[in-house]
Amino acid sequence: MSQGYLAIVLHAHLPYVRHPEHPFSLEEKWYFEALTEAYLPLFAVFERLLADGIDFRITISVSPTLAGMWQDEYLRHKYKGYLERLLTLADKEVERTANDPLFAPLAQQYKQRFQEAYRRFFRQYDGDMVAALRRLADSGKVELITCAGTHGYLPLLQTQPEAVYAQVTAAMDQHTHLFGQPPKGIWLPECAYDYGIEQILREAGINYFFLDAHGIGYAKPRPAFGTYSPLITPSGVAAFGRDEESGKQVWSKTEGYPGDFDYRDFYRDIGFDLPLDYIRPFIHPDEIRLHTGFKYYRITGKSDDKEPYCPNKAAQKLAEHAGNFMFNRERQIEHLAGVMGRPPIVVAPYDAELFGHWWYEGPDWLEVLFRKVYYEQTVFSPITPSEYLSLNMPLQEAEPSASSWGDKGYHDVWLNQANDWTYRHLHMAAERMVKAAADFPAAAGIQKEALNQLGRELLLAQASDWPFIMSSGTMVRYARERVEDHIVRFNRLLEQIYNAKIEREWLEKLKANDNLFPHLDYRSFAPKNTTAKLAAWH
Repeated sequence: MSQGYLAIVLHAHLPYVRHPEHPFSLEEKWYFEALTEAYLPLFAVFERLLADGIDFRITISVSPTLAGMWQDEYLRHKYKGYLERLLTLADKEVERTANDPLFAPLAQQYKQRFQEAYRRFFRQYDGDMVAALRRLADSGKVELITCAGTHGYLPLLQTQPEAVYAQVTAAMDQHTHLFGQPPKGIWLPECAYDYGIEQILREAGINYFFLDAHGIGYAKPRPAFGTYSPLITPSGVAAFGRDEESGKQVWSKTEGYPGDFDYRDFYRDIGFDLPLDYIRPFIHPDEIRLHTGFKYYRITGKSDDKEPYCPNKAAQKLAEHAGNFMFNRERQIEHLAGVMGRPPIVVAPYDAELFGHWWYEGPDWLEVLFRKVYYEQTVFSPITPSEYLSLNMPLQEAEPSASSWGDKGYHDVWLNQANDWTYRHLHMAAERMVKAAADFPAAAGIQKEALNQLGRELLLAQASDWPFIMSSGTMVRYARERVEDHIVRFNRLLEQIYNAKIEREWLEKLKANDNLFPHLDYRSFAPKNTTAKLAAWH
């Protein structure tokens, strides 16, 4: 019997970026890069593990915005053009580097990777990432959970509890529709928690969620086992805490594995290195240089001087790092089991996009780790949160602390001088949405269509990505425009609803462009006794 358990959790999320009004969209490129470099390689890893009979476990949180983009026909078609351009560039790079003994193998490797992405997405999966992931979940090795509807930062939306409820139920409904069964767990966006949210989760049918370490550590009463055993909140929903040690080994910029000097450098790319005449067809139409994915150098050191990337050295290093991670979990779990007198669980959550996009070798590291865990040790077993809860060990009841996994550990990143202006608009819109749901309890026809679209516009405006971008100072104009555009659409549509003068042509345009949650029911925003009580309590 294992002395303890390891739960690796991948949070797969991107904001809803769909811009058919532009032939080239930098924001859509975020999605195409993540699809090519992270999601497809990760799926391939799990499929190889299954084919080889490796008894692994992984929990994947799929945000509804990402799942919606996976299902979008327009984005599928656009992705085809994206890959075709990469394959054209790959042919040019193979030719350009043909006589270079260092770069020629790398150019060939990139060509093979992009060919594999095309084959896997369009032939093996027939463009359906949801069906591919559903098959992985059917194996019993992959547990799928959800996230809030548009990754809204829930503690800052609780002024209207109905808005939080709608964020959660929109996610639950979409997940159930796409994956065939409701999720048992949820990834709170940014691990952001505040008192009372778990009551809404229980109302929506959620069994567990995740918190950063201090969300557990400062719980009342103080947890006896820290983050190494989930808490049962007063509402009955379990809260798992993030393990700081395993997180640091992968996430830390200075001490984490991805920063090793033998790994591929993310920032050095031919989109910036090669002559403009050569690279022009593969960057922004306005001749703005961009990452192409062709990167020939390793991290090397902290200076700008870079040496050529060597895949063999990187493979050796990732095997060492996988072994080191496993060794550290063995010693950690042995110690904890002795102190606790019961099997601990180490929860190691990461952004899925780290694996393959930011950390090129990340998917291979995961694969090597799971193989080592299966063949080389007996101290701990991989597990999913639902499996751990099914062990029926007694759990301590406590009230978690408000927290997030952002800088400084609380809400600062999403509420500061760079983005605080958004909340007066979001709160007012949410208040009006709740009132509209109450004023039109049985809408039908075009009125119901407009009310449903009203809910979509509000959800899209609430995405936590926009205040985060404003706070970080990157793509600020885009983030501001997204919030402003959705709020303007919301207010215009609301006025038309109350004046009974809904413009059909404009509504159809909104439905086509902001087409997330096709099954959304505006009545999910309606006032409810439980949420009204929560509002009074909060």
